[in-house]
Amino acid sequence: MDASELHRKAWVADAHADSLMWNRDLTQQSSRGHVDFVRLKEAGVKVQCFTIVTRGFPLIGAFPAFMRYCRWPKSARTSEWTRAIWQIEQLEQFSARSQGEVRIAKRRSDLETNLRDGKISAVLGVEGAHAVEGRVDRVAELFAKGVRFMSLTHLSNNELGGSSFPLMLPKRLTPLGGEILDAMAKLKMAVDVAHASRKSLEDILSHPSAQPFCSHTGVDGVARMWRNLPDEALRKIADRGGVVGIIFGTVYLGGKRIEDVVRHIEHAANVAGEDAVGLGSDFDGMVPLPRGMRDVRDLSLLTDALLRRHPEPWVEKVIGGNLTRFLAQILGDGIEAA
Repeated sequence: MDASELHRKAWVADAHADSLMWNRDLTQQSSRGHVDFVRLKEAGVKVQCFTIVTRGFPLIGAFPAFMRYCRWPKSARTSEWTRAIWQIEQLEQFSARSQGEVRIAKRRSDLETNLRDGKISAVLGVEGAHAVEGRVDRVAELFAKGVRFMSLTHLSNNELGGSSFPLMLPKRLTPLGGEILDAMAKLKMAVDVAHASRKSLEDILSHPSAQPFCSHTGVDGVARMWRNLPDEALRKIADRGGVVGIIFGTVYLGGKRIEDVVRHIEHAANVAGEDAVGLGSDFDGMVPLPRGMRDVRDLSLLTDALLRRHPEPWVEKVIGGNLTRFLAQILGDGIEAA
C-alpha cells in the first residue's frame, strides 16, 4: 500500500498547528502558510489539533506588532485572555462555514462520529496558560469552549513555571502552576509539556494529577537541542498513557530531510514504545519544514519514508492511530462541556 492509499483509510492526525494566529480564512485554500481546511482534506488528515498563541518571543516584544500585521481586530488584542477567546471563536466560525466538513471535537462521541462520517475533527489546545491571566476559574471556561489540552508555558517563563527557551533563568513549577494543573486534571484536560523547562518538566511529570503529553517536539537522543525531550521524559509520558508528537521543524531535527523526522520518530518509538509516538508538525509555527515539504499536502512524503522502513500497522499507529486514541481518552464523555 502506498502513502496516498493509507491516508485515505487511516486516522491521520497531527497534534500541533498554529494556523489560527495568522488570521487566514481557513475555509479557503491559500498559497500562504501550511494548513487550511481544503489542504487538510486533500492530505487525508482526519484529526487536526489547532493551538492558540497569545504571547510571542521574549525580549523582542513583537507580538502586538504581529497581531496588527495580521489584522487582528482591536478588541481581540486588548489582553492575552481576549486573544485566546478570539482565536477560539475564529475556529468556531470557520467550522460553521465549512458546511460540516470540519467539526470541533469536544467529546469522544464527536471524534467517533466525525471519523465514521469522513469529516475532519478539530481539537483545540492553548500554548501557555498565561492566557488565563492568573485566574484558575478560567480553565473551566476554556474547557467549556472546547479546549482539551494546554501547556503551562510557551516561549518565556511566566507565573506558572519555566520555559525551555534559551536565556530563560531556571524555574520550577510554581504553586499557581500546580493549581492550574489540578484544575485541568479535574476536567481531564491534558497538559502539553512541549515548552517546559527541564525543571518544570520534571515537576509536571511527577505531579500526581497531571495527564501529560507533548504536542510537538524533537528528541534529545537524536539531536541535542534546548527544547527536545530527553529519553527519561519520553518514558514517563508513555508510562502515564501520553503520546509524543514529533515536530517537523528542521531547526530541532539536526537535519533538513524527511529522513531526519523519521530518525526522531524511530528513536522515540524505541524508547517509549510504538504506541506512544505521533505527529506534531508545528505547521504555521514559523519553522522551516524538511526539503520537499511545502505544507500539509506533502505529509505523504513522510508516510512513504516510514513505509519503506516499517510495516503498515506500525506506520498507521504513528501517523495518527496513537494520537487519535489518546485524544479519545482525554475528550471523554464531555459532560462538563455540555
